[in-house]
Amino acid sequence: MTKEELKKRTKVFAVRTFKFMNTLPKSKSTDVVTYQMMKSSSSVAANYRAVCRGKSTADFLNKLKVVDEEADKTLFWLEFIRDLEIQCDNSELEYLMKEADELTAIFSAGIRTIKSRNP
Repeated sequence: MTKEELKKRTKVFAVRTFKFMNTLPKSKSTDVVTYQMMKSSSSVAANYRAVCRGKSTADFLNKLKVVDEEADKTLFWLEFIRDLEIQCDNSELEYLMKEADELTAIFSAGIRTIKSRNP
């Protein structure tokens, strides 16, 4: 996957997450989860763009670590929604969980590769 394709994929992920969050019933608990998820999912997309502009290997690696953490954090909040049994579109929830998991795997693999090349 090229960096341009991954930029697009992370942005689509953030947009779909925002749209999904807007469908959740309103309550104090969903307000907290929504706020956290909107921050973390948009951070995946925004910070991946920053990764693509890394000024050095160290800068690139540090930024990629942030993206990896935010993707995993988004997965946590999606799992939390599932575990709370919040009424939602379960097929979209499952899609987003799968995508967050795949993105986390992609970024984690990238981090391992960079570390192995630059001990």
